[in-house]
Amino acid sequence: MNIDPVVNALKSIAKPAASLVINQAQRNETVVRTLKQFNFDPVQPPKDVDGIYVYSLIEYSVDKPEVLLNLFREREIKNAFWSAYTSNDPLGFYKEVEKFLQRTDSEFDIRLMKIELRFELEEFGEIFIKVAKRSKSKEFEPFPEWNLDEYPTEFKSLIREKIRSFCGRQFVFDAFKQFCNKNRSGYFTVVGDAGMGKSTIAAKYVWDNKLPCYFNIRQTSSNRAELFLESIRKQLSKRYQLQNVEKANLADLLEQVSKKIPVSEHLVIVVDALDEVEQEAGGNLLDLPTALPERIYFLLTRRPYTIDKKRLSAPDVPMEELDLRANDYVNLSREDIKKYIGLFLNDDEDHKKALRQWIEDRKIDDNDFVEQVATKSENNFMYLRYVLPGIAKGDYEDLSLTQLPDGLQDYYQVHWGRMGMDAKPQEVKVFILFILVEIGTPITWKMIADIAKQDEYDVQSVLEEWVEYLKQQDIKGEICYSIYHASFLDFLKAKRVLDSKRKLFQEVNQRIADYLIGKMA
Repeated sequence: MNIDPVVNALKSIAKPAASLVINQAQRNETVVRTLKQFNFDPVQPPKDVDGIYVYSLIEYSVDKPEVLLNLFREREIKNAFWSAYTSNDPLGFYKEVEKFLQRTDSEFDIRLMKIELRFELEEFGEIFIKVAKRSKSKEFEPFPEWNLDEYPTEFKSLIREKIRSFCGRQFVFDAFKQFCNKNRSGYFTVVGDAGMGKSTIAAKYVWDNKLPCYFNIRQTSSNRAELFLESIRKQLSKRYQLQNVEKANLADLLEQVSKKIPVSEHLVIVVDALDEVEQEAGGNLLDLPTALPERIYFLLTRRPYTIDKKRLSAPDVPMEELDLRANDYVNLSREDIKKYIGLFLNDDEDHKKALRQWIEDRKIDDNDFVEQVATKSENNFMYLRYVLPGIAKGDYEDLSLTQLPDGLQDYYQVHWGRMGMDAKPQEVKVFILFILVEIGTPITWKMIADIAKQDEYDVQSVLEEWVEYLKQQDIKGEICYSIYHASFLDFLKAKRVLDSKRKLFQEVNQRIADYLIGKMA
């Protein structure tokens, strides 16, 4: 199949024009329309390699810059991809693409546009594999593990999401570098309140340095010591070709690794959200070793804690904490917050036009907007992640700059009130949100509907209404939902405590219990 007409059609919706494609529904509609334009069945892909390649390119390329479309149209790239696919060598594909780009002008364009090439090649490969599976053609089996990075697939979407609009935090990375330079090994912990960007700092450091990592996530129950050890064991085994370590504990693993690290190098393991770990009392969180070999460091993150909750003891290992709330870092954090606001105001294709219109309608100076929103954020990035897109969407058309919420918790409360969540007719929405709180793991909207005893369409409508607060995951082919951020989970739990006497919240737990009993019967 001639790929050129397809690429030419896709160019008409490539960025920057694709700033119009602002949500998943519109994107899906564009994909379906383009597939039909070239006589593809949106439900059933073709079974030949050329057809699957073009089909996948359509699914991948909506809203992608033109330079990437031109890259994938090259026959040399297509052949390199298929060779890497059949030999289960995704890193080989990355290397071939880099070689190709060095002979063209596209390399400069990709760097100029700050495109993460490894990310894009991986995304295309993942889409190709999904389409190939839907084709049900034996020609594409066995399906390769399309992983272009050292860190595990389970954390890729989280890391990608966190680094998309990353800026600042250099003072954190500088402090960690100094810690490593002056100590032979050690634990370095970044401490901060919910929403201050701890997970983003961890994700950025992992992304830039391609390091072993583990992200504790309470909502998905990925927060237990045995899961952490299993994941780190696999990562270290792959990186250092360790043998016969299937039952090795972390201390033994690190001893073996220390013998394989070149003298001029060191190893950093990144662990996010120690505060979300679930573990029986006694011993260090995640069973972190009380001694570390030389040139091995841990970069940890956690919320503030009382001394009894620290649970990290290693008397002979250097330890240091950087508290993002400390006076020494308040001004540095504020500067990063202002840069982040500027990013939305000047560079974000999806929001900058609407944000500027809101500012102009109120005759606000750009600097005043940045300064006042920075103050209201209380140095909390999660606040900005919600409020700035909310302004752009028109959620605050009836408010002035001074009337915007103060801080993240106030934001949640203001939004809760503006959504009418305390009103009697809104109880079904509260019920659905609290199912997500109490169930504790990602679940499908059909399961939510069964527990809530509500029409599936009505449940889907509620989930769409709260979409920016929910995380969607594809688990075994089904879309599952959970609370997006721990700070919102905390807010909802506080609501539950405050309203503990209301029958509505007691009924949530009873319905969940009845549903689970029914499934077991």
